[in-house]
Amino acid sequence: MKLIPTLIAASIALLTTTTTAQDLTPTPPKQSHPIFLVGATAHTISGETIENAVVSMNNGKIGIVGVASDIMPRIFLSEDSEIIDLTGKHIYPGLIDSITKLGLEETSAVRATRDSNELGDITPEVRAFVAVNPDSVVIPTARTNGILTAGVFPSGGSIPGRASIISTDGWTNEDLALIQDAGLIITLNDHNTKTLNTLFDQATAYQQAHTTTDQRMEAITTVLPGKNQNPVFMHANTFDQITNSINWAQERNLKPIIVGARDAHLTIDLLKSTNTPVIIAGTFGFPKRPDAPYDDPFTLPQKLEAAGIQWSLTMASRFGHERNLPDAAALAVAFGLSQEAALKSITLNAAKNLGVDHLIGSIEPGKHATLIITDGNILETTTLVQAAYIQGRKIDLSNKQTELRDIYREKYRQLNLID
Repeated sequence: MKLIPTLIAASIALLTTTTTAQDLTPTPPKQSHPIFLVGATAHTISGETIENAVVSMNNGKIGIVGVASDIMPRIFLSEDSEIIDLTGKHIYPGLIDSITKLGLEETSAVRATRDSNELGDITPEVRAFVAVNPDSVVIPTARTNGILTAGVFPSGGSIPGRASIISTDGWTNEDLALIQDAGLIITLNDHNTKTLNTLFDQATAYQQAHTTTDQRMEAITTVLPGKNQNPVFMHANTFDQITNSINWAQERNLKPIIVGARDAHLTIDLLKSTNTPVIIAGTFGFPKRPDAPYDDPFTLPQKLEAAGIQWSLTMASRFGHERNLPDAAALAVAFGLSQEAALKSITLNAAKNLGVDHLIGSIEPGKHATLIITDGNILETTTLVQAAYIQGRKIDLSNKQTELRDIYREKYRQLNLID
């Protein structure tokens, strides 16, 4: 059979796209010696901001956190200890984007590189980390600007699967996975409520007694009441969607987290009375309600913060823009949110919403040494992330975009167009 030229061309284009879309940055080995970061301003998030701080890392964990002038003269340093002078710099916990498609999608226009949407309307047995491509070229663009942890969410259907939490550096998807099963993703609407009720009734009966293993039922039991109950991440934006989702979850004794939450400020009383956390899908958007003020997306974080609701911020609605997460938080600061609350929304609060605050999200002894070092305030767009550590491993911050930048800078230097 003779292939037509257009089909040949399309095949070559697809082959080229999928084979060149590969991160060639090596993953560093485990931390091999103690490291002391000295002299920077340490933004602990869970406590005070410390000037002239010392933060130590050993075996991938944070050790000492305090004032360098008080601590350094009083401690014994082993011969292999490394002291890094960071005077004038800032140390933050690694930033966390709560909901992403990192590793699940490479090129939106090429179907073969999109693994975020499983076939079928209800697939709770799916776990996102299994499909993550550790060689994605999108992942390094996120970590270059300090995104060291991400929630990875499958999409599509009433129950597209379960979320996973990944670090943004590792050889394999197993290496990347910080938490393989972080909770079930659900979209509730008028058409599927009866189906979901039937499914959860079946899962409850299965949890109480079963003789054979059913992967679908097993997946749903992870969010049912009981030991180590996982949350349900419920996509809901409008007032009705949010209220219906919370009420449904409450009736079934589930632990809901509202995702998207565009009209969350209209449901504050319900969110507070049910102690329901919220993940806001960005601040880069337009108001959707015809009676809404122009600054609705920008002021939503401040309104939730003032009400005492646990919330975090994500770039979920803009795949490939995860690196802009601190800029989205900064926009909320320009509209009334405190800098402290903005930082929490992309560090500690994000970790709480994803169930990993015992590991990351703040600079505290015993937590993972997952940190970034910057030359200024991370909420300023001119600030550069100069170094990053994931569990004590120093991470290469280069990516495809920085490589292209360097190539074209060199080109224009040779043409005497820049210095």
